[in-house]
Amino acid sequence: MLEVFKKWYHRYLAEEEAVLLLVLLVGSVLLLITIGDILAPLLASVVLAYLMQGLSGQLERHGVPSWLGVSLAYLVFVGVFFGVTLGLLPLVWRQLVALASDLPRYIDQGKQLLVVLPDRYPGIVSREQIGTLVAAAQAEAASVGQVLVTRSIASLPGLLSVMVYMILIPILVFFFLRDRELILNWLSSFLPEERPLLRRIWGEMNQQFANYSRGKVLEIIIVGGVSYFCFVWLELRYAALLALLVGLSVIIPYIGAALVTIPVVMVSFFQWGFTNEFYVLCIVYLVVQALDGNVLVPLLFSEAVNLHPVAIILAILFFGGIWGLWGVFFAIPLATLIKAIIYAWPSRVGESPTGTSAQDTVE
Repeated sequence: MLEVFKKWYHRYLAEEEAVLLLVLLVGSVLLLITIGDILAPLLASVVLAYLMQGLSGQLERHGVPSWLGVSLAYLVFVGVFFGVTLGLLPLVWRQLVALASDLPRYIDQGKQLLVVLPDRYPGIVSREQIGTLVAAAQAEAASVGQVLVTRSIASLPGLLSVMVYMILIPILVFFFLRDRELILNWLSSFLPEERPLLRRIWGEMNQQFANYSRGKVLEIIIVGGVSYFCFVWLELRYAALLALLVGLSVIIPYIGAALVTIPVVMVSFFQWGFTNEFYVLCIVYLVVQALDGNVLVPLLFSEAVNLHPVAIILAILFFGGIWGLWGVFFAIPLATLIKAIIYAWPSRVGESPTGTSAQDTVE
């Protein structure tokens, strides 16, 4: 057993870079798990600054001076940040409360539709089953209302923290954008000067993160904005809430669009029934989803993510369970990072205990 461990250690951890990379990975995970909540403003600021760096870089490549590109990117961030926190989120919260108050009425409408099923299909559905289903739905609606009231009361002491974050995050994003090179050089001073393995992994990770995160943010904004315009044009209730759900659904591949279709169709059905407005809404929604999948995604993402669908779903479940929404958002690039580490690690330390390389052994 000890000999097996020695061979494994010599193959994967015999060099300084491999040990350093392992320490960085384990340390980062432990840091996020233990004090991730405390570092939440800092981590959010890093992510937001990284996203805005893409806009600043694009401006610089078009001949805009560095200081002007950073200033314009920061102004765009400030406008979007305060527009979302002061405009969109309160509107979404009001519509969510309104939806919770309307749930009992929607359940009664659904009950009227379900009570005829036992008469039409007595061998499949019974009145007891319909009664149990309606009772469960009413209980869930009551619990949703209680949760909203409890969250509203419990969130009052946290308003001070929210105000602090609204001031702290823009300040941190500004310094991360302005002093990006200085901060990166300072962090690099703790690493070995010769680090080809780390450079290779960082290059691939940076490319994947940039292509995915910045493209995904644009996709959320475009899909959510177009959906909101269509819902308002069709006079659908809770337009901002449903459009936000549609925009965020693009974060979860394969199942996000299917899940968000349920509330969109149900709200439109309870509002209009099987009328022309309902069918028009369904057609418009399907057109938006089709344009997103077949036009917008190929335009925004310059490189396809070479991951199996099962790996993507597992990454979403794993990282989402650890870090919530941020984990779901970065699940695909994090899975790509793990894949890059797995493939790059043996290529750097591919030497066997006898001194011959793994490639020579195969040959």
